[in-house]
Amino acid sequence: MGTLYLVRHGQASFGAADYDKLSELGWRQSRRLGEYWRERGMTFDAVITGALARHRETWEGIAEGMGIQPDGVLLWPGLNEYDAEAVIATIHPEKLQKPDSPEMYRRHFRLLRDGLSGWMQGRTTPAGMPSYVDFLAGVTTALDHVRSRHHGARVLVVSSGGPISTAVGHVLGTSAETTIELNLRIRNTAVSEFAFTPKRHMLVTYNTLPHLDGPAYEDWVTYA
Repeated sequence: MGTLYLVRHGQASFGAADYDKLSELGWRQSRRLGEYWRERGMTFDAVITGALARHRETWEGIAEGMGIQPDGVLLWPGLNEYDAEAVIATIHPEKLQKPDSPEMYRRHFRLLRDGLSGWMQGRTTPAGMPSYVDFLAGVTTALDHVRSRHHGARVLVVSSGGPISTAVGHVLGTSAETTIELNLRIRNTAVSEFAFTPKRHMLVTYNTLPHLDGPAYEDWVTYA
């Protein structure tokens, strides 16, 4: 039996012109996860990441914390995140202002929740995005690859909240609404764990932050 660790990227630059890069805190979260694993003698037989900059940077931070080179990574575009702006635009065509207050952040995520529901149920097609059926296939083929190529191994996947929650929802057979709630509660650099055989994946843990456990890291827990 193998073990698959799925890690959401570190804090990105929410509200900035370029979201797809880690914030200073996102780098620290990533390095801290690597340090936590190094302290426990963790190694990986294979590493797979999405093709976004925040995925690559998160892996680089983890590798730095582990004291290893970030080499030999398999890029898997099917593990890339959906376009949140395109999803929201299906129900709110006017461009949203940059969120700068708690109420504006809450509004943003209310719209995102409703937009995701329409996309996942096939009622909308966000501009420039695949259908949800194709998005799901990008995630499930990555899971199939792990089962078929890495039996008995320890595999790390670095991706985003959408693909990770989609993987969990697929394995558990959850509804679209439950998958959305899983997505919107996943934390930066959170670790989820699957055990796997050549035939199936089994959820062991979801959305854990063992590397940030303790008072010294209470301000390091973020969601966006």
